[in-house]
Amino acid sequence: MTADQDPALLRRWNATLLAARAGHEGPDPAPYGRNLLSRWAEPQRRYHTVDHLRAVLDRIDELADQGGEGGELELVRLGAWFHDAVYRPDRSENEERSAVLAEKALAEAGLTPHEVAEVARLVRLTTTHDPAAGDLNGETLCDADLAILATDPDTYGGYTAAVREEYSFVPEADFRAGRAAVLRHLLGLPRLFRTPYGAAVWEERARENLERELAELTTGGRPSHIPRSPTSME
Repeated sequence: MTADQDPALLRRWNATLLAARAGHEGPDPAPYGRNLLSRWAEPQRRYHTVDHLRAVLDRIDELADQGGEGGELELVRLGAWFHDAVYRPDRSENEERSAVLAEKALAEAGLTPHEVAEVARLVRLTTTHDPAAGDLNGETLCDADLAILATDPDTYGGYTAAVREEYSFVPEADFRAGRAAVLRHLLGLPRLFRTPYGAAVWEERARENLERELAELTTGGRPSHIPRSPTSME
């Protein structure tokens, strides 16, 4: 998927960057958006694609429509655009490299040092999905990124299958052990979602999906997902 193939998504990028810049002078947003969309369309991706980017942006909008307030939504949206902009499933530094890309691109694109630093912080936060209490920006981005866990069973199954494809190089036994450990960790958390809306609407279904996947893993069912690291949540 390129910018020419998805002009609506490019328009969303342009609007977001211009709103974040709040009228300050800066270069044309479109070349930055085209670069990002080309990254999200790289051939090694199966789950972390333009469709995932669009879904995270849509969930940010949903959270905002359901009472999200107090955060810097345009910066959160920019965090979504950059959070998997650098993605190689065989490497562990994707979030850091994505944050560095955000720092460089957004400084060139006319954002203030505070705004650049905040977007980069949000990108790095998606390594753990563990925002501090009261971190409204972080709670919104992390909940939107993890909302796939709360989809219907068929959609969740498609997600796990797609991510498994990204990690087809990982041996089956290693996959099962690593993924089961991640699922147990997630299920042991007091809350998967930190926003009031996410906790109320997404939490129960997400736990049902995780419990079902764990049961399939531990009873010999066909697995479908491999984590990026023992602490990966998405």
